[in-house]
Amino acid sequence: MVALDDAGSVLLLRYDEDSGFWATPGGSLDAEEDHLTALRRELREELGVGGDAVQFTGQIAERSKQHKVGGIDVLQVERYYLAYLTYLAYLTAADLDPERADQPDGIVAHRWWGVDELRRTHETVYPLGLAHLITEILATGVPEQPVVLV
Repeated sequence: MVALDDAGSVLLLRYDEDSGFWATPGGSLDAEEDHLTALRRELREELGVGGDAVQFTGQIAERSKQHKVGGIDVLQVERYYLAYLTYLAYLTAADLDPERADQPDGIVAHRWWGVDELRRTHETVYPLGLAHLITEILATGVPEQPVVLV
């Protein structure tokens, strides 16, 4: 998911695997789970936030990647939804607390990034093209069709 606050900053999570990188929150679907249910679960698991307190839009982007998992070729399809984490008056960016997470999944830090910071950073950020995607959303709104990311 692409989680934005009221200032247009995006929430990224830091992982130290693969020489370290920042990424948007999210994860895989559990059996018989739809995407919005999975997003709410991931918010609780990774960030300690009740997912019912978050406003989601439709799908804004998609990325497909062929890679090996356990020696088996798989096609991973990532769907990105826009989440406004400060939608309700009582939920602020400060309420995000990965220390309360059920399953932190190797997350070592979280941080709100401005679009300009994303453009200037030399750190690895996934998905690629995130700064451009956010710039377009802030300028013109949610795309009618999901943007294809590489």
